[in-house]
Amino acid sequence: MTASPASARERKRAAIGTAAFAVAPATAAGLVPWLLTRWELESPVPGGVPAQITGALLIGAGAAVIANSFVHFAVEGIGTPAPFAPPKRLVVGGLYRYVRNPMYVSIAAAVAGQGLLLGQPKLFLALGIGAVPVVAFVRLYEEPALTRKFGAAYEEYRRNVPRWLPRLTPWRPERPEPSRS
Repeated sequence: MTASPASARERKRAAIGTAAFAVAPATAAGLVPWLLTRWELESPVPGGVPAQITGALLIGAGAAVIANSFVHFAVEGIGTPAPFAPPKRLVVGGLYRYVRNPMYVSIAAAVAGQGLLLGQPKLFLALGIGAVPVVAFVRLYEEPALTRKFGAAYEEYRRNVPRWLPRLTPWRPERPEPSRS
């Protein structure tokens, strides 16, 4: 069964919007750490090689999670993570079954990973400072907007899936999520 032309256009628009919105996490997880550290290695790195390996793993995991999250927004949500082109359907698949904000968590993991890999404690300070506006944005804008748009489906999701620290098992809703436009 092929998608309707309107559906194909929506998915294309979602993909383009997602690509454009990818600039934000790339800035937060890449440009800002580079501006703060020039990606220079502290010598010796506190924690040594184990810290660096952990850091590299966090960076890789963060990149994979962000990519997966963008795909879910484009395919499952038929939209983007950007407020100017929000998803048409509530995104609760993939990693969203474990944590409500995998993109923010993955950016934090990538920045922390760079701090460990490079031995640059200032990245942990930047992460703490940067978390304040992100938490405020999520609590004061995103969550109320999602409640208005998706109603009971989002409330059920919110009750079952944590905001920042992932669940150990995936959440499986008892009924399919109703979509509201």
